[in-house]
Amino acid sequence: MSAFHDELVAQLQYFEGHSDTLGLFAEDGFLSRAAAAVAGPFREAAVRKVAGIEARGFVLASCVAVELGAGFVAIRKPGSIHPGPKVELTAPPDWRGLETTLRLQRHVIAAGDRVLIVDDWAETGSKASTARRLVESCGGVYAGLSLLVDQLPDRVREELQPVAAVALADELRA
Repeated sequence: MSAFHDELVAQLQYFEGHSDTLGLFAEDGFLSRAAAAVAGPFREAAVRKVAGIEARGFVLASCVAVELGAGFVAIRKPGSIHPGPKVELTAPPDWRGLETTLRLQRHVIAAGDRVLIVDDWAETGSKASTARRLVESCGGVYAGLSLLVDQLPDRVREELQPVAAVALADELRA
């Protein structure tokens, strides 16, 4: 385990049963350390684009893109302004039982671009799996999934390999 792993585990707070990963980003230097930790396992993976799922994923993925010297790609939810032609898929139900439509601008991924998907937390993997399918439908090559916290079922983690995470959900106190 890394020092950053220990920092994440020690500092993560819960409010009304919900983890506050976004609140951690307000702490001095935390976001920079988080981006370095999430980018680390993929430094040698020739990543050209880093995709983040709206909304917390945008924050972390854009910082990981800077760490890796790659471009940032936004995967948006309904109601957002997202100009140009898009590819759109509906994710299977998430941990709340909700299906979410995800959209990706077609022109931001070139054929053969290696794309890393980044998010703060993955519970069921429904959005991560859908993001992968969006990337591949644009001609991108899935490079992997990198997270702050992994709560994925084993079967889904296997389907999404390679998967890296700073911590597993079981290590955190609720």
